[in-house]
Amino acid sequence: GDPKVPVLYEVERTRTGKSFSVRSVKAIQHGKPIFTCQASFQLSQESPVQHQFTMPAVPPPEELLTQEELIQKFLQNPNLAERYRKHLNKIQAEDVPIDIKPVNPPDIFCSEPQEPKQLFWVRARGYIGETDMKVHCCVAAYISDYAFLGTALLPHRQSRVKFMVSLDHSMWFHAPFRADHWMLYECESPWAGGCRGLVQGRLWRRDGVLAVTCAQEGVIRVEQTPNQSKL
Repeated sequence: GDPKVPVLYEVERTRTGKSFSVRSVKAIQHGKPIFTCQASFQLSQESPVQHQFTMPAVPPPEELLTQEELIQKFLQNPNLAERYRKHLNKIQAEDVPIDIKPVNPPDIFCSEPQEPKQLFWVRARGYIGETDMKVHCCVAAYISDYAFLGTALLPHRQSRVKFMVSLDHSMWFHAPFRADHWMLYECESPWAGGCRGLVQGRLWRRDGVLAVTCAQEGVIRVEQTPNQSKL
């Protein structure tokens, strides 16, 4: 999208039922759609059918370093390669309104493949408060996109990324939460291939309640490594 141009939103009342309703939204700039969204709404209902996965056992956020503190620690290493230094300085310069504490930060000096899973403690910076739950859902949607697709690159750390962008992003909201309180973001990538990667995520409240489930598919293009002759 173009931040200098107004966005026209076309809303279609796809379905209006007694307990479920669906709305389709198209965002338009310069006469062309730049974004489409389908949102499903439900009236709150009680049900005896309830279950969830178990939240991973991890150290609390108070015992972990923030992403900024980790970057500063890496930058102080005189043996840090210049390309890594430039990359970390670029990340540090970004004005990201999220507090992030990686549970198992990757070793930037190692390019060995890693399991396509990662865990972060995340929260919005600043105070949002007890406001409309839809505000917290919007903030969680922003948080959920950060570093999400990068999970698919962990087994391919030796590859240099040329192009990476999201194709679609889906979210399911299960329980009330505060986006300005610490939540554990569990990310994993079950598959990648054909210049695409699939990632799945779960946002857990500190009390172990699964608040949000996410899924995203994206384009991932890397530089091709030339085949070396064995002769």
